[in-house]
Amino acid sequence: MTGWTHNPVLPGFHPDPSIVRVGAEYFLATSTFEWYPGVMVHRSADLVRWEAAGHILDRPDLLDLRGVADSAGVWAPSLSYHDDRFWLVYSIVRTVGSPFKDVDNFLITAPAIGGPWSEPIFLNSSGFDPSLFHDDDGRTWLVNQQWDHRAGHPSFAGIVLQEYDHGERALVGEPVNILRHDELIEGPNLYRRDGRYYLMLAEGGTGWNHGVLMARSRSLTGPYEIDPGGSLLTTRDSPGFPLQKAGHGELVETADGEWYLAHLASRPVATPDGPRCILGRETCLQRVEWTSDGWLRLADGGSTPRLEVPAPCSAPVAPPSARPSRDDFDSPELDPTWSTLRVPPDASWLSLTERPGWLRLRGRQSLHSLFDQSLVATPLTAVRCEARTVMDFRPSRFSQLAGLICWYDTTTHYYLRVTHAEGRGRVLGIVLTDDGVYRELPDDDIEIADWPLVHLRARFDGAELRFSASPDGDDWRPVGPVLDASRLSDDYGERLRFTGAHVGVCAQDLGGTRTPADFDLFELRTL
Repeated sequence: MTGWTHNPVLPGFHPDPSIVRVGAEYFLATSTFEWYPGVMVHRSADLVRWEAAGHILDRPDLLDLRGVADSAGVWAPSLSYHDDRFWLVYSIVRTVGSPFKDVDNFLITAPAIGGPWSEPIFLNSSGFDPSLFHDDDGRTWLVNQQWDHRAGHPSFAGIVLQEYDHGERALVGEPVNILRHDELIEGPNLYRRDGRYYLMLAEGGTGWNHGVLMARSRSLTGPYEIDPGGSLLTTRDSPGFPLQKAGHGELVETADGEWYLAHLASRPVATPDGPRCILGRETCLQRVEWTSDGWLRLADGGSTPRLEVPAPCSAPVAPPSARPSRDDFDSPELDPTWSTLRVPPDASWLSLTERPGWLRLRGRQSLHSLFDQSLVATPLTAVRCEARTVMDFRPSRFSQLAGLICWYDTTTHYYLRVTHAEGRGRVLGIVLTDDGVYRELPDDDIEIADWPLVHLRARFDGAELRFSASPDGDDWRPVGPVLDASRLSDDYGERLRFTGAHVGVCAQDLGGTRTPADFDLFELRTL
């Protein structure tokens, strides 16, 4: 009996999935944008149960994100396997929200998914979303979206192809634009089947108009024929469907010859201002089939993604594995579900050994900084959930702060923090930044000078967020008003936003003395 794959297979912020099978195992890599380490990888033996396998870009020589804009950084990595090695190409985008992208594309390889990964090879800067195609004749090709900054020209200027030379460790020859299209196209991936080259594309932008489009050609360099059936996958015409923004996909074939499409989608929450996707872009799987005339279709027909998909025939019938909900910080290293902003953790500001069983953060720059923040966070995976932590923090100045953060980016976040107020001692309250505007809620401050420890809690209920605090973990007191959780979404504000909501802990010391804040545990559980 065949089991079922339940979508999304990777809930929360797991966008732009790239999937590959190596023997009996599947590996799935996703974008990480400004979060460090870069390129999260999950592994599975059956496409049903997935476990975190760590990050690939976990060394400073592989990833330098200091100063990159919000929602810039690592875009759309593409993972492949060839000549007994893993290959990863990825973009680092340094500029967004202007005519320019300032993007660099790199290649690294490794004998195993856990590394060691090679030093990065610079490829080009012509556009983002690179992927590699290893042809049957042994040649390797790079395809990527081409960006055009000029006024009066389409920014998405087609898909370019260029050969990669293994010996030269560089691209060779001239790039060829193999497809231009009236619709916005990006995220190219090439496949070869039955004498044809197939080009899988993300179309329509990564919002509500998103989709997956196929084109094919008898020649690698084209001309490419667009699928006359239209989008392989989209929800643009199904506004009430639970999975929205479906698009940006990659294919994988099982050992038994079945085909699956990994793609992104979002699950919106209804608000008075329209639907908003608090969890960001998540990873889903669909079963697909090749038709007799050589086009790819969803196995059940139509173009709307399914919430439940039959697992591969050889997959065992078993429930998906549960994600751990609590971290007691007993390990000397951060769990791979945690990420930091733009820079790697190091002993100068993060320690799990100075006070065993506690996470120690030494305060650094403000929550508006694009450089040196002391913040660790994990993506929200459900819109009805509760985050809880226990903190020991003794500030002596107003410039020292620490607490529980509900985060979208430097321009939008809610912060339940402890600080020092002259004449009052330790106080607990809420500060926030709303689409770039900083605000404090001083009327809701609570004096907590006599609290031995500070228990902090954030409860998400759809579009509502409520903070509370306790001196002992039993006597919980509400802090502040009900907040609009839907603002922590890809769909709020005027800026480009791609990363979904996160929750975590952080510390600031704006005087530069790096006052420590200690956290005894962190729990994130679905309600």
